Amino acid sequence: MADKLRVLSLFSGIGALDLGLERAGFQTSHFCEVDPYASAVLRNHWPDVPNIGDVTKADFPDADVISAGFPCQDLSNAGKRAGLAGERSGLWRQVVRAIRMVRPRLVLLENVAALLKRGMETVLGDLAENGLDAEWDCIPASFVGAPHGRDRIWLIAYPERGERWQEPYLWAVGRMGRQQQSIPWDRDWKDALREFRGVDDGSAYRVDRIDTIRNAVVPQIPEMIGRAILNANRPSDETPAP
Repeated sequence: MADKLRVLSLFSGIGALDLGLERAGFQTSHFCEVDPYASAVLRNHWPDVPNIGDVTKADFPDADVISAGFPCQDLSNAGKRAGLAGERSGLWRQVVRAIRMVRPRLVLLENVAALLKRGMETVLGDLAENGLDAEWDCIPASFVGAPHGRDRIWLIAYPERGERWQEPYLWAVGRMGRQQQSIPWDRDWKDALREFRGVDDGSAYRVDRIDTIRNAVVPQIPEMIGRAILNANRPSDETPAP
């Protein structure tokens, strides 16, 4: 684990998931985002990280990790509930295409908890067909002290054969989360989202800013997951990440 794991970020949005993973010790190698406003935010904060654009047309580069908070509109209880057959959430097929092309060491997925009722069996089946085992849990934003619920499912997939990770990641996340429950929201993680709110990228559309922040994850959660992954697989003579 001496070298940072390179992350191919799909459906990147404004990069909140990537911010969390980078704080844990990962390296974002490529974004994949088509929305103009979100892409401008990514350029502002990650000027040296390429954005390969439209996920349906992308030629995915090599990476150690694929992360994807794929569209939830057809999964959410607030939408039409078409599931993975819907036009937006059906873009899950592009995540599968990326997995087949890249063959990463690890896949990290995020979506609304309603995925459990509208497509989880398809997601698990697709991962299994591509030789990946998986574990998952629902982690709300309030778990890390945020002043709102925003329950989300987080899923980690890894090869069934060959290199194996040493322990279930989300169990480790649970332990870390219990240890960090005392962290006040106002001290760290509100500031993490303020980093995105304050960006001046030339867009005058307030609705764009609101939508991208609303769709973003709380960075503390992927940071905890990332730290759990690295600490679980760190050689015994290395100091664990704080």
